[in-house]
Amino acid sequence: MERGTTLFLKITVILIGIPIVALCGYGLPLFTIGAADFFPAYWLYPTIAIMYASAVPYFVALVQAFRLLTYIDKNHAFSERSVRAIKNIKLCAIAIAVLYGAASPLLYALAEFDDAPGILAIGLVIMFASIVVAAFAAVLQKLLHNAIELKSENDLTV
Repeated sequence: MERGTTLFLKITVILIGIPIVALCGYGLPLFTIGAADFFPAYWLYPTIAIMYASAVPYFVALVQAFRLLTYIDKNHAFSERSVRAIKNIKLCAIAIAVLYGAASPLLYALAEFDDAPGILAIGLVIMFASIVVAAFAAVLQKLLHNAIELKSENDLTV
């Protein structure tokens, strides 16, 4: 892969993280202040806490994707480090899906209280997108692991 392509992907990974930083730093506190008058605190604050908690595996996955692109730049795409990076991305996606799965009853309660089903739909979309990413990463991890084994067998043959 050419360096320009991985550079574009690295910039994309950084740009994907910027809106979440803005959301965690500005959007969620602003939402909490505005919504505290309308929603009961025993529904609102745990939901916000789960959203903040899901940002941690999101950023870990972005760092792992950045590392994977660095391995590709250094021609170490077929290495155990790459398999580990993909495994970490898979685990982070699973963690996000579990967190939003745990938050879905809270989101449902907030949606029922405000009669806004879009709140629950957003949580479900994030959860299912994380499941798709985890499934794709699992397939990619297995494929890369098999390619590494095949490469090592061919290196031993020659």
